[in-house]
Amino acid sequence: MAQLIDGKAVAARVRAEVKAEAERLKAERGLVPGLAVVRVGEDPASKIYVTGKKKAAQELGFNSWEHHLDASISQAELLALILGLNADSAIHGILVQLPLPKHIDAELIISAVSPEKDVDGFHPMNAGLLSLGKPGLRPCTPFGVMRLLEEVKCEPSGKRAVVVGRSNIVGKPMALMLLQADATVTICHRKSDLPREVGLADILVVATGVPELIKGEWIKPGAVVIDVGQNRKTDGKLVGDVEFQAASQRASAITPVPGGVGPMTIAMLMRNTLTAATGGV
Repeated sequence: MAQLIDGKAVAARVRAEVKAEAERLKAERGLVPGLAVVRVGEDPASKIYVTGKKKAAQELGFNSWEHHLDASISQAELLALILGLNADSAIHGILVQLPLPKHIDAELIISAVSPEKDVDGFHPMNAGLLSLGKPGLRPCTPFGVMRLLEEVKCEPSGKRAVVVGRSNIVGKPMALMLLQADATVTICHRKSDLPREVGLADILVVATGVPELIKGEWIKPGAVVIDVGQNRKTDGKLVGDVEFQAASQRASAITPVPGGVGPMTIAMLMRNTLTAATGGV
């Protein structure tokens, strides 16, 4: 059986590190990291995510604000709010919770956030810095995956890494971070020969949103498997993008769902907010 990669435990360690650094920052410089979260409408999942982010910020001693706006807000009004948050020196991190209503251009809103306050790591400037291998705020989920690999002493250098999924939020930045760590990286998508490509992976990261797409029998013996997916089946069970039971018979280490990558996303958001407060990218 594969080693279970306990994302809850690693996330707790990251939060403890961030809390200690935030306390030192307050004591030495009188500076308290500030996180502003913008939520538009009543999407139930967004409400849960935002509540979790606010709670984490408060537990770490950060200042936090939630701007909950009606779904009918105009794009101009939302842009004006973002520009106001950019100008507020007490706010170091701005997070716009997605999805946004259809009448609002999400890319325009994300691009309006100051790159220095873009703690989601989605701004085109931060995406460009990542592609160039330059310091910048990193997307939280792939940033968390890199920490999980570090925790299980999986050194990407020289290994073959396969990323299944090419989203701007997870897949593409994940591939770039692994490449920066000197892995040989393949990105797979719906046109890829998944059984063949997955079978070559020393490190496999899957983020597709398709329940149990990756079959356990495809996994290379000894591979490290990171399952980013969280899917609710018709019976209510939460499963990942990887066929967990079969995969865990072949992998050397694997993330469970839930309790794997999920907790890391908020932990790394807090890390990014602290980084933004100190200007330490």
